[in-house]
Amino acid sequence: MTSVVFVHGTGVREDSYRKSYDRVARGLKRLRPDIRLVPCYWGDSYGAHLAFDGACFPEQDQDRALPTAEADDPLAVWALLERDPVAELELLADSAGEDDDGGFAPGRTDPWDALADRLRTLTEAALAEGGPAVGDSARVFAAELAPYITEAAEEIAAEVSMRLSGTAPGHDSEAVAARAVIALATRLAEAAQDAEEPLPVDGADRDMLVALLTDWLGGTDRGVKEAGKWVGARLLGDPFLWTVSPAVQAGRRRMTRGILPQSGDILRYQGRGAGLRARIADVVALTREQDNGPVVLLAHSLGGIASFDLLAIEPSHGVDLLVTVGSQAPFLYEIDALTGLRRGEELPAAFPRWLNVYDGRDLLGFVAERIFPGRVTDARVDLRQPFPRAHTGYFAHDSFYERIGAELP
Repeated sequence: MTSVVFVHGTGVREDSYRKSYDRVARGLKRLRPDIRLVPCYWGDSYGAHLAFDGACFPEQDQDRALPTAEADDPLAVWALLERDPVAELELLADSAGEDDDGGFAPGRTDPWDALADRLRTLTEAALAEGGPAVGDSARVFAAELAPYITEAAEEIAAEVSMRLSGTAPGHDSEAVAARAVIALATRLAEAAQDAEEPLPVDGADRDMLVALLTDWLGGTDRGVKEAGKWVGARLLGDPFLWTVSPAVQAGRRRMTRGILPQSGDILRYQGRGAGLRARIADVVALTREQDNGPVVLLAHSLGGIASFDLLAIEPSHGVDLLVTVGSQAPFLYEIDALTGLRRGEELPAAFPRWLNVYDGRDLLGFVAERIFPGRVTDARVDLRQPFPRAHTGYFAHDSFYERIGAELP
């Protein structure tokens, strides 16, 4: 009798595993009634859990200044500018009709055009002012932005003239322009340095440079709090504000619990994977002892990684066929992150026959034939589902069983 040991993937707990197990059992029975499906559930014993009920999370009352709504959050404006340095100017242009007094009389200087002219004379010297009030870290940040200030100021000047000329000034226009210049200069600096991550910037240093430019432009910066209220009030419900949303910050514990099984299982396996591999080995050994027939490891996602590692470390576990489904093992091998096999090493000669099943829309499924030529067969299925259902839907797909049935001993 052929036995199929079913190893689940990340984030699965007992109820979910039971449903998947029943689905696989039905699928195999239609194809091969003689096959015995053997459970290998590991979520409770080797999955991730908050052992101290989330004692590592900061208590909410430790941040008594936490705003109660996006419209009260001073960081809303910077969340906006991270997305697009001219976005605050766009909001001003869109809302100009709310406060517009009908434009400016002929012969009068348009305040926005005057601001654009001052922006065009802005140089890096503006960041060198401020005296001892500017700390060392702010000076470092200023030096990083200095080569790009002129270019940024010219671009912002063009945006001011194009979008706001002829409308009524307001909302601390010099400060708005200064924030846009700093945001754009930061983006230009990161692009020029081909930065792999954002420049490390302290918010107080950023605000100090904004104050310097605002003063240089002839305005008064009252800080970003009022600007944050103004921006936040117009963008309540905008998905990008999740980065500063008080609801998200206050609900961090709940949100982390929601993503913990999937991400936590992966992290725990990478650091403490021996237990899961031993669990699979024990189930395989017991199955072979009881049935005395061919043993197939059918392993999904993280279960496939653990099964691959087990057999790469010690292939003499009596497995006749390894079937990985939606597996990341080829990807981890390519970046040298597998436990069982270092990049550049070959699979052991005794490594069992291997079928690797994937869906082209599954962003967590990878092909293996080009990584391990001659040692694995890739089998593509079409679940006709977008991701992430393309990763979780294999066992509901009839042709999946037909494809693996041709390989079962």
